[in-house]
Amino acid sequence: MTALTDPQAGIYVHIPYCHSKCAYCDFYSTPARTGVKDFADALLREFRSRSHEIDGHRIATVYLGGGTPSSLSEDQIENILSFLPVNEASEITIEVNPEDISERMASFIAGSPITRVSMGVQTLDDSELKFIGRRHTAADAITAYERLRKSGIGNISLDLIFGLPGQSVASWKKTLDRTLALNPDHLSAYTLMLEEGTRLTAMMKSGKFTETPDSDIERMYNHLCRQAADNGFGHYEISNFARNGFESVHNSSYWNFTPYLGLGPGAHSFDGKIRRFNPPSLRKYLAKPECVTVAEEESLNERINDYIMVRLRTAVGLNLTDLTSRFGSSVTQQVEKSARPHLTAGRLSRSINTIRIPENRFLTSDPIIADMMID
Repeated sequence: MTALTDPQAGIYVHIPYCHSKCAYCDFYSTPARTGVKDFADALLREFRSRSHEIDGHRIATVYLGGGTPSSLSEDQIENILSFLPVNEASEITIEVNPEDISERMASFIAGSPITRVSMGVQTLDDSELKFIGRRHTAADAITAYERLRKSGIGNISLDLIFGLPGQSVASWKKTLDRTLALNPDHLSAYTLMLEEGTRLTAMMKSGKFTETPDSDIERMYNHLCRQAADNGFGHYEISNFARNGFESVHNSSYWNFTPYLGLGPGAHSFDGKIRRFNPPSLRKYLAKPECVTVAEEESLNERINDYIMVRLRTAVGLNLTDLTSRFGSSVTQQVEKSARPHLTAGRLSRSINTIRIPENRFLTSDPIIADMMID
């Protein structure tokens, strides 16, 4: 927990521009270059009008996500960083795609206030990359990584997806082995989610591929956990692995209920009680960035259940003393009652005053977490 004497907050900036839409993606993005020159000005206007939402907090992290932040030019990224409180932050992350990492871009990132790069690799199999609409090849991804390292960037996270169309257990093992051989500092690996409205879901429904069997998904995930551990990575959240000291501070703040301010179209914010979101419309955002945010005050039970969910997704787990201090002893008593059958069956573990989901149950954690929710 963050000490009360040093309340912290994060800033997330949603940059909606992408070269093209990947087949699996349901995040808000646009391939159009509409308003790129005006986008930084709109972000500045929104930041000035909403920064009071995190008054009294030190900005610990800044995260440029999207979309594809690296699809902007170096000057455009520099302009955005110029008005954000990056001097306060200990971690400043930018998401990038391999095709954008020229030697010039890598050098720019290394010389900027950015301290961490998260690169979307997804797979190192060219046929799989082509099927899901990625613009880079496996060789491009490796070259981009090497450029970032050569430029002196010392904190690189790589993103992978398993369970892709046509992906076998063998091809996943090959991707993972090649990725780990690069020696990244952090690894995020997600099961493919077929979201409504995406091109990949439409392709599946039309019979162009069949979903990966659950048995293969389980084998892929178990191999991931073993190989990550063998290569010195701690498994600190269901989908996230890091070498010691390289855990994502920004993402961890979501799991700790640290307040954060979300800027840009499609961004979300949370001040501890009220969640806010910006509608996913670049046109509306550019017109009036100070006026688009919609507030949604959560009920007490919604806040409790959000907290239970995010904590049980982590290796640290749900601390019952902390739960009591936040929401009262009656909530903790309900959680302990719900936990008993899962503890008996080995689906949960308990040490002193903390309840956790064991790593070998992470893949099937959703029904466990759902059962722990407060009515």
